[in-house]
This record gives sequence, structure tokens and C-alpha cells, in this order.
Amino acid sequence: MMGFTAAVLTISDKGSRGERSDTSGPALRGMLAQAGYTVVHAAVLPDERARIAEALARLADEGVALVLTTGGTGFSPRDITPEATLDVVERQAPGLSEAMRAESMRLTPRGCLSRGVAGIRKGTLIVNLPGSERAARENLNAILPALEHGLEMLLSAGSADCAMPATSGRREAPSMDAWLREAKASGNLARTGMFLVHNGVVREDARARVRDGDTDAKPVKGMRFSADAEKVRRAVAQTLELPGIFFARAWMNEGELAVGDDIMYVMVGGDIRPHVIDALQFLVGRIKGECVTEQEII
Repeated sequence: MMGFTAAVLTISDKGSRGERSDTSGPALRGMLAQAGYTVVHAAVLPDERARIAEALARLADEGVALVLTTGGTGFSPRDITPEATLDVVERQAPGLSEAMRAESMRLTPRGCLSRGVAGIRKGTLIVNLPGSERAARENLNAILPALEHGLEMLLSAGSADCAMPATSGRREAPSMDAWLREAKASGNLARTGMFLVHNGVVREDARARVRDGDTDAKPVKGMRFSADAEKVRRAVAQTLELPGIFFARAWMNEGELAVGDDIMYVMVGGDIRPHVIDALQFLVGRIKGECVTEQEII
């Protein structure tokens, strides 16, 4: 997963009035950025159900992939973040909340008191986190490894097998239309002049035939392909630091692939053509040179 957009809403009466410093929101934004997300919006809202619901619906309707809330999940009369979330989601995702409460219970008996929920509206995943910085960090850490797969399924053209081990089987290719919607919702559309996409595909001609001119090389029947997700994440992060680049995403297939199967999709968006071309070549080159393992099946 690279480059999903995200937003963080801190729900706090005192925070919205400037009477309490918000530490949970910045902490979550830092964790998301480190994980490769592009945080496009952050705000502090009072514990008012209608305002929270309106903000969540607007962010979802604008195409933000992941929206995290922090605060308002307890038993106090003003804690209504879960109710506001349920007002706008179309489908619930209870497994995320269950995983977070299980992690909290492992650390404190009071972990079961969190009422946070998670759910989906259109192409957006909304997750409630506790209000304290420590608990918010712990809860996000509990689900962060699973969010990549969930968001890929949510934004892909089809479905994916949640039970499939991460190291076996082919993966469902992403939807380029969904990527473009996500990119255009990132807040940098006015500065973005073009997007370029690279789609790597397993070919029949052996690498030796293509690169070395070995005309005796046997045709390829397929490829065993894998990628180091952390190295890919770093490559995408480095791409986003290049001049004029505002969006970068990369998807890697895995397992035993047949001729014609997709190996990877890479999308880069930026201000002018030279910058975008250079960034795409940089990212694809870094991925191929440092992040993946390819074994042709003859």
C-alpha cells in the first residue's frame, strides 16, 4: 500500500474551544505519514453529533480513503462519536473495533469500556479511536497492518480473499479510476498537471532474449514474484519528496504468475511533465532494482 489519503478528526469540546492541547491528532497524523499515507485534512471538533456526522460524510464524499477519529468513545453523556459515525456509514466493519478492544484489554481491564465503531461509506473507511494519545496510538498500531489490505479491497474493482496468506496466490489488481479519485481528493489537484501510470506485465520473451539478445532463450511460462513491502513504502515516500510530485502509489502482485498477468501498477502525479516522467522512472527503477524478486518459469 502506498499513498492512501487520510484525515484525522479530534473530537473534544475543550479542544475545540482551545482549552486543551490536542496531542492525539498530531500523533495519529505522524503514524499515518510514517506508514505511507497522505494526510489531507485534520480538524478539532466539539462533541456535537450533527457536526461530527457532517464532517465524516463530507470527507467520505470527497474521496478520502481513511478517516480516523480520536475522542468521544467513552461513557460520558457527551461521548457520541460512535453514534455520529453510525449515522453516516453504510456498512460496519466490527472486526477492526474488536481487534482494538482486544489490544486495549490486553493492556488494561478498562479497555472494554471503549465504544468506538468502524464502518464504510462509499470508498472511505471510518475508524473511531480513543481520545488519549497513548490509547489512540495503541489502537491504531493494533489494526494498521490490516488496513492496507482492507483499503485495497475497498478501492479495487473486485474482491480479494482475506484468508489468503500474504506470501501466496495472485492479488486483485487495483482500480485506476479509484486511484485517480483518491489523488484528486488529496487537496493538490489545482497544482497537479498530469498523472502517469506504469503497468508491468509478465511477458513470454525471456529476460535474456530481451536484454541480452539471446535468441536461443526459451519462452517464459510464468513468473514467481514477490516484493518487500517496507522497501516499496520507502521508495514511494522518497518519490513524494521529489520536486513537483504530489501523488505516488504502487501496487505489487505476488505468487506464481502466468504470462499476461499484472506484475505491478505504479501511478505518479505532479505539476509538469518532466517532473512526473522523472519521478515515475525513479520509482519504477527503485522498485525493480531494490524491492522485488523475480524468477522466470521456463
